[in-house]
Formats: sequence, structure tokens, C-alpha cells
Amino acid sequence: MDIRLQSLQNWLATVLPGYQLQIAPLAGDASFRRYFRVQGTPNGSDKKRQPMQWIVMDAPVEKENCAPFIAIANAWHAQGINVPEIHALDTTLGFILLSDFGDGVYLPALNDKTADALYNRALQTLIYIQQTRAVANYPLPPYDEALLAREMALFKDWLIEKKLGLTLSTQESELLADTFAKLIANATEQPQVPVHRDYHSRNLMICEANTPGVLDFQDAVIGPITYDLVSLLKDCYIVWPEKQVTNWAEDYLTLAQSVGLTSADKTQFLRWFELMGMQRHLKASGIFARLSMRDGKHGYLADIPRTVDYIVSASSKFSEFSDFTLWLKERVVPKLTTLSTPCETASA
Repeated sequence: MDIRLQSLQNWLATVLPGYQLQIAPLAGDASFRRYFRVQGTPNGSDKKRQPMQWIVMDAPVEKENCAPFIAIANAWHAQGINVPEIHALDTTLGFILLSDFGDGVYLPALNDKTADALYNRALQTLIYIQQTRAVANYPLPPYDEALLAREMALFKDWLIEKKLGLTLSTQESELLADTFAKLIANATEQPQVPVHRDYHSRNLMICEANTPGVLDFQDAVIGPITYDLVSLLKDCYIVWPEKQVTNWAEDYLTLAQSVGLTSADKTQFLRWFELMGMQRHLKASGIFARLSMRDGKHGYLADIPRTVDYIVSASSKFSEFSDFTLWLKERVVPKLTTLSTPCETASA
């Protein structure tokens, strides 16, 4: 028996009186949180009350800290960012009742005909996020050197050594350390702004009004201006032609310059963007490997080759990363063909 689900149902009955409730699970994410869609049909003959629909988050308090989500959701909603509105919560139980953006996730809706319009809206919303004021009662933590380094270490620890089984020589370890140091320097020299930190096509929603709806923002920090732009345009789940990505990045730069977020020229900005992409994709590929090995979430393995390819493509544009690019091509990329889930291995 799912004791937490029973507890959730009991809680919903208390915060949504007068409704007959139906609860259905939604697809999970890369955390310990669960989500359910709640449909409410009015009880009795009260014709003024209409059927309603909500999302409820189940975030076990021993594994998830809801405080950042609550603080950022309230602050950003008040400042015009289209994040879910909190209708009820119980921080002791780890339950939050939210407005429902529906099923219009960006990712399946993106194609050659829709991409320009959807990305233009996402770029404008990103500008708004980067202009948001301080979050009350929750100062956004800094995306500092220590955090950047810990994230890139996931690539070495979980993908290279644990998942691919590679043993690094002293020279290879030094190469990675040098690469990481250069990427940290690139990140910290950029203008520092509010960073969503997971701003991509699976966390953006097509809404009836005010598209996009923005999800999964609880890990927001103050960090480099290009980070969320990379998340959006060099998405781990969908790839666009390089020329198109550059055009969108330049469109963003024009917007950012117009509101005073940066005075960087195009050359400087695109360098920031490319190297920021290397840092993010080193982190992401390590996280995907960890999700498989530690958490049993093997579906992300299919995204690793795409993510590593982004790193190879970006690093190959800069001569100071030539040794790193060669190492990726010779040592890492060939091993990616061995990636498989336990089920695939067992049935092979």
C-alpha cells in the first residue's frame, strides 16, 4: 500500500472541500518528487462552483527541501513570471497544491514551423527572469567556483569512471583539471544574473495565455548570464542546426543589451555561450549516468551521446581546448556505443 498516496488523498480532501476528487500520476522527473493531476467535480447542487483541475507535488521532506520552490514560486509569480501559483501547502508533509498548466510541453511541440515563435517567447521570458528582484526570505545562492567544479566532477566520477569504466592516467586527470579551470573562469567573468538552472524544452509549457509556463525552478541561483540560454538552445533533448542556434543566441543578445543586462559584443558573448555549454553538458552527461547507476532511471542514457557531442562541437572551436577535444574523440566517444540499460544488457 502507498502510505504517502493515502496521506496525500486525505490532505487533498481537507484543502479541497466540496469536490469529488480524482487523482492520476504524472510522469516523474530526475528528483524524488512525484506529481499528480487532481480533477475536482463539485459535490451537491452548487451551480456556481465549476469543475477544477490542479497539480499536486509530493516532495518527501526527508529527501526534498520545498523551501526554495515555495519562495521562488511566490516571488516570481508576483513579478510576472508565469510559474505555477501555490493554492495550498503543508511543509510538514511535503505536499503542495499548484495551478495546472496542462499537457502542452514545449519539447513535442517544437518543429521547423513552430520553433521560432516558441523560442522567441522563451527568450523574452528568460530576459524577465534575469531582471527579477531578490527573492524574499530566500537569497538565491551564488553559482560560484565550488559549485561549478562539483558539477563538472560528475562527468569524471559518474560517466567516465563509473559508467564507462575508464581509468584515467595522471596526464588525463591534469587535462580535465585544466579544462575545468578554464570553464570556471569563463563562467565567473560573465555578468551574474538570476539563473533558472534547468531552462529547457521539458520545463517550458505552452499555455492558453502567457506562454511559456515555467517549471522546475527550485534550484535557481545567481550565476552566468549565458547558462539558461545554453540550456534552452543547446537542449539535451533536441538538437537544432548550429546556424539557427547562433541566430537565436544573437537575438537574445540584442534583447539583453537593450535592457542593460550586458554590454558584451557578439564575439565575446558567443565565446561565453559556447564555453558555458561545455560546462553544462559536462554536468548533464554526468547526471544522466548517475541517474542510471544510482537511481535506476535508465531512460536518460539515450541522451548522453547527444550531450557529449555538444561538448566535442564546442571545444573544437577553440584552440586552447584542442587536447581536450582530441581526448574526447579518442577515449570517450567510442565508449558511448557501449551504453545500455540493465534490461538491454540482459536481453542482448
